[in-house]
Amino acid sequence: MEYDFTQELQKIEAVLENALPDIAGGAWKQETFGLLSPAITSGHIAPLLTPCTKLMHLGGKRWRPLLLVLCAQAVADTDSPPEAAYHLTPLVEFVHTASLIHDDIEDSADTRRGAPAAHIAYGLDTALNAGAWLYFVAPSCIENGGLDKDTQLLLNHIYHQELRRLHLGQAMDIAWHRNNETIPTKEEYTAMVRMKTGTLASLAAQVGIIAGGGTQEQAQEVGCIASDIGIGFQVLDDVINLTTGNVGKKRGDDIVEGKKSLPILFHIKNNPQDLGPLTEHLARARIQGVDSPAVEQAIAMVTNSGAVEAASTEACNLIQTACSRMEDLYSGTLAAKKITALFMNMVKVAIG
Repeated sequence: MEYDFTQELQKIEAVLENALPDIAGGAWKQETFGLLSPAITSGHIAPLLTPCTKLMHLGGKRWRPLLLVLCAQAVADTDSPPEAAYHLTPLVEFVHTASLIHDDIEDSADTRRGAPAAHIAYGLDTALNAGAWLYFVAPSCIENGGLDKDTQLLLNHIYHQELRRLHLGQAMDIAWHRNNETIPTKEEYTAMVRMKTGTLASLAAQVGIIAGGGTQEQAQEVGCIASDIGIGFQVLDDVINLTTGNVGKKRGDDIVEGKKSLPILFHIKNNPQDLGPLTEHLARARIQGVDSPAVEQAIAMVTNSGAVEAASTEACNLIQTACSRMEDLYSGTLAAKKITALFMNMVKVAIG
């Protein structure tokens, strides 16, 4: 069944815009920074706000905050998500935005969502500082949401633990793509993606369960399921990069970055004799850029061997299984059905 998420997405967007305005107004400024010197103006704060708000306005699927409010609705078993859940959506979307700014710097990417990456548009120093600042702004919604102290403490614990995991996953990914000769195992790759990408889905689900009145144990269980969904969509994202190309990015830029995606790992496992030629393609692509013939040569290798298709199938199965587990936990609830519909529709869009 198809569901219309327009109302939820409009409310999420309104909360995000209020929590991260284009211009630093008085009430927001004091709530964010406390009492400041009169000498500090909105112009001084703009180098923090502008790179973040511009990237937010460029779009994004918003599926993480939507998952948050739907998880809250599922555990509360209500007709609509609890209002407290909407208030907490910046916790996941701001972290996602900050991670994109830093990810583009670390990958030397020049575009994001069809526009110049933040470090290209505003300078490396400004982008680094704004992205780091946004990580600290995100949990402000915990402090000013009218939650009791125990709930605030739990949410802060969940937030900071997932953030530490996110950076560990990124550290693993950076180490691998900087060294073309290092090929992780599938188990290492899955562990990395569970932290780098799955952790934001886990954060969204856990926060939603707590916002809906669930227990910490329930939050942990649903968080594990949601991280599988995050892994699945990261794999699909990697597949799209090698096929049609991600929206707002250049097709095959993962090859230039030396990214050890699941299609690459599948190909090498099944065709170990190609390790040398494939790493040579990656090395040449890094030097020559996305227009290098080495990019298409590498893509052709993993496509013709069936590795891209195998990765896509595994990702779809992972997402479908996770959605089924969610429905089993919250059987009969409208929200569980909406979660399944949301992600299966995203799968259809991703694989065409």
